[in-house]
Amino acid sequence: MPLELALDETRAWLALLRAPGLGAGGVRELVGRHGGASAAQAAAARDARIGAEARAWLGAPDTAAIERDIAWLDAPNHHLIVATSEDFPSLLRDASNPPAALFVAGDTACLWSAQIAIVGSRSASAGGLANARAFAKTFAQSGNTVTSGLAEGIDGAAHEGALEGGGKTIAVLGTGPDLVYPRKHGDLAQRIMGAGALVSEFPPGTPGKPENFPRRNRLIAGLSLGTLVVEAGLNSGSLITARMANEAGREVFALPGSIHSPLARGCHKLIRDGAKLVETAEEVIEELRGVGGLLAEGLRRRLDAPAAPVPVSDATQRDPEYQRLLGALDAEPAALDELVERTGLSAAALSSMLLVLELDGAVTAENGRYGRR
Repeated sequence: MPLELALDETRAWLALLRAPGLGAGGVRELVGRHGGASAAQAAAARDARIGAEARAWLGAPDTAAIERDIAWLDAPNHHLIVATSEDFPSLLRDASNPPAALFVAGDTACLWSAQIAIVGSRSASAGGLANARAFAKTFAQSGNTVTSGLAEGIDGAAHEGALEGGGKTIAVLGTGPDLVYPRKHGDLAQRIMGAGALVSEFPPGTPGKPENFPRRNRLIAGLSLGTLVVEAGLNSGSLITARMANEAGREVFALPGSIHSPLARGCHKLIRDGAKLVETAEEVIEELRGVGGLLAEGLRRRLDAPAAPVPVSDATQRDPEYQRLLGALDAEPAALDELVERTGLSAAALSSMLLVLELDGAVTAENGRYGRR
């Protein structure tokens, strides 16, 4: 994981992703209609339904820019996961307006893990930062991946908390995957890449334009089982993330605050609108257990794995892949990549199966490692 594209097909994808005015939906539609990126690029250059600027670009793309993208992809642990790949995260595929592709620096397998998003104000209070860090640490120690946006304030504290908990964390960027915004989080980004992944739908070199961050927010919401808003004003971008999570059918949680604090008003509005008021990380984890089971079934369907929301005792008797996984687990916890080697199953399939087994109480998950209960 991930499955690699042929070089010509990769170049065609990069040309489509950089085409001005085409957008994620336009790229997905073109590739789907023509059966591949190379065919889509060739046809699009003559397609009157596409804007003139995009047609001109696709007919004669900036080869220097595309070669810079190829050079970025050639570096260790740098990946391009396109929407047509079986490695594209199933939860994100099912969200509204998914991206056409993801640039990933780090561990692509964590994109298939059970993720909880934590978002909130850039100008957070000391109490808000402490809450974000503590919740993230508990989520990570329970085996969940913490997903956020690498921004100042709550986002940065969430990533830090997950790392302190020894777990995985994903930073979804509003820039290209080679740029860090804000710059002060350069060291944090390196640590995240070593214990998770940096993810962007924007090609390398893309600066942090204001319009990129709402687009970034829909990825945070779409990748996650649920979204926790720690602190937010009434005009906070975190409310956009919460709305997108709700539209994707995911759970939304909010921490209450003082009626006198402007940073609590966004959370209070979310609670009035139906978000779940929570006071502890354990409440969030418990609420997501049932949701995780439903979404694990979606992962199984995507992977053509056995549709078996049955007790583990039955699954182990009937399903040889579950038997193989349970046989590879023991009391000494193992990381996902170790289980890939032991079982020969893909990381995507294992992530789905482990989630099912954990929800059924047969598997323990701690700090991104799995053991048999």
